[in-house]
Amino acid sequence: MALLLIRNNKDYQPWIDALKEADSSIEVVTPETIKDPADAAMAITWKAPKGSYANYPNLKVIGSMGAGVDHLFEDPSLPKDVILTRIVDEKLASDMQEFVSALCLNHIRNLKTYTKLQKEGTWQPTDYKRAKDVTVGILGFGTLGQAVGKMLKNIGFKVMGWSHSKKEVTGITSYMQNELDAFLSKAEILVCLLPLTEETQGILNTELFYKLPKGAYLINVARGGHLVDEDLIEALNTNQLSGTALDVFRTEPLPEDHPFWNQEDVIITPHIASMSNAASVSAQVAENYQRMQNGEELKNQVKADRGY
Repeated sequence: MALLLIRNNKDYQPWIDALKEADSSIEVVTPETIKDPADAAMAITWKAPKGSYANYPNLKVIGSMGAGVDHLFEDPSLPKDVILTRIVDEKLASDMQEFVSALCLNHIRNLKTYTKLQKEGTWQPTDYKRAKDVTVGILGFGTLGQAVGKMLKNIGFKVMGWSHSKKEVTGITSYMQNELDAFLSKAEILVCLLPLTEETQGILNTELFYKLPKGAYLINVARGGHLVDEDLIEALNTNQLSGTALDVFRTEPLPEDHPFWNQEDVIITPHIASMSNAASVSAQVAENYQRMQNGEELKNQVKADRGY
């Protein structure tokens, strides 16, 4: 049996080296090096070209190379009876904590404004807010959402989280699925960390924006599919939103002619909030491979009916 790597950019070598370091007994192959497609029992993938899985008839497990799994469900060739897994990594969580915290602080201390004033050669002090006076709402209060919430609380922000079920996190108010409107009405900064499912596709839209306090700030570090681009631009132009920071987009790289590039109140980053590192996650991939071989339950399984 072989462990197959399938990536959109074919950057395989770091993963091959890391997996060999974790467990030298594993045969690691790629679509270019595998001799018999029937040998592939497990695939670890990131945004594989559509239709890739149809080439490998004996796949038992397909795992995402990152925390996100929406790219798996977007492929019609995904087998119905395979076990799906994802990466759960403390380093991914800490990276996301730091990135979101930086954006929240950047917003309340007006750093983007000073960047603009610097280019204009203008010395103009402006009023700022203190963290203790600002409420951050985390839309998607799972593993990453809770980690981000804890750091923001430690910084001094008032923090709330929204998810399907109520979560018990000390010092953070948790809202359930049927309490979305109450949650949104208090979120001066809204951070999207939702999984992308049929239910959450396009959730960041006009209806949602106008349930936020006037002048709220949006941070999307989840998936581009959550956002209706045109609705965001309208909310910015009417000052319903005071600004936004976007790390994810429907089309990546973001097309050169996309209107976001010309919006002064939009911060654009190229999907770098939190990136899987092969060396830090290879051990859990190798462990799941051995569990598969031994007929044991795999770690970090994905619930296909929920899409995450």
